[in-house]
Amino acid sequence: MNTEGRETSLKRAAELKGRIDDYLEARKEIDKGLEMQEALEARKKKILELLGGTEEDWKDYHWQLKNRIADVGTLSKIIDLTEEEKKQILEVGKKFRWGISPYYLSLINPKDKYDPIKLMSIPTYKEMEDLCNDFDPMAEEFTNPAGSITRRYPDRLIINVTNECAMYCRHCQRRRNIGEKDVSKTRAIIQESIDYIRRSEEIRDVLVTGGDSLCLTDETLEWILKQLKEIPHVEYVRLGTRTLVTMPQRITEEFCEMIKKYHPVYLNTHFNHPIEITAESKAACERLANAGVPLGNQAVLLNGVNNDKYVMRVLNHEMLKCRVRPYYIFHAKHVAGTTHFNTSVDDGLEIMEYLRGYTSGMAIPTFILNAPKGLGKTPLFPDYLISRGRDYVTIRTWEGKVIEYENHETKDIRELIK
Repeated sequence: MNTEGRETSLKRAAELKGRIDDYLEARKEIDKGLEMQEALEARKKKILELLGGTEEDWKDYHWQLKNRIADVGTLSKIIDLTEEEKKQILEVGKKFRWGISPYYLSLINPKDKYDPIKLMSIPTYKEMEDLCNDFDPMAEEFTNPAGSITRRYPDRLIINVTNECAMYCRHCQRRRNIGEKDVSKTRAIIQESIDYIRRSEEIRDVLVTGGDSLCLTDETLEWILKQLKEIPHVEYVRLGTRTLVTMPQRITEEFCEMIKKYHPVYLNTHFNHPIEITAESKAACERLANAGVPLGNQAVLLNGVNNDKYVMRVLNHEMLKCRVRPYYIFHAKHVAGTTHFNTSVDDGLEIMEYLRGYTSGMAIPTFILNAPKGLGKTPLFPDYLISRGRDYVTIRTWEGKVIEYENHETKDIRELIK
């Protein structure tokens, strides 16, 4: 390379670095689970002592489920709560169920009232003050042709298999289904769903979710996967689960060995903040990836949790370290008791604008707004196509530079090559 070319390249490299100096500073202040091992271990120890558990108990997902914290007395011994907060949690709990696995509780900074994990898992009185009365914004009641199916698209559908979760998210879109008890769908209802798929040759993609699909036993999941695998037109199965985030102990070697028999199986999970990516959740992701399961993430844009361009960028980078591909960022739905989490659409567009060009394409999900009443996912993008003429388009680059680009007419290849 000549001297002029090298000098120009070095000047451009310095310019590019300058574009992310703000991010390099901001990321230092964002809590990341992989860098908080000492603090997380201390919180785990406190929880184990309170619950009378052992290290082996902690690693057992059955113990995690059995010991979900769902009472204010126990909760207040682990995180700092004012008397007013205690009263509010008790009051909200009469209407909206809550519960949190010991593992996920250990991620909460006990002294931070606005800790993102606390916001997502511990009730606040805003749930009672919400003026929204819609418990089914996706109209799932009217998109259920058989069994426990939700069908909104021509070639794919959902089987809802349980209402149980390791932790009950305060922003849950299906909180109407949670109820007071954990109830899995009966095998008869699931069988009806599978029989519908068997009769519908256009269905090529099946998502098994809930609740949380991985709250079913390995035996029940295998019964479902085996039947779906035997249907010729079903090309693959997806599992929807947040247990990698809220109870990573669920991803056992036995579960991974079972999954291997039914590939292709994909898994989409739900990380919302870099704190959630810990050594334990990373190990769970790696076990699945090593078992041949492609992993994707469906984050939800949540006020006070991740509606920040730096937080979302760090989150996506941390996920890629775990072999999880950022897939979607969902604009939060308007669900009764959850709208304090809602953001403007502009928040999501700002994040997408910031990610494009400032990080690799692997770290850029698609921003999705779900059209009301089951009308489907609508992708939203910043505007890069500004205008078009007869033989050109005007575009805006990721740096904001506006240029004209020649727009060729498409010609029949058979006329071009004779």
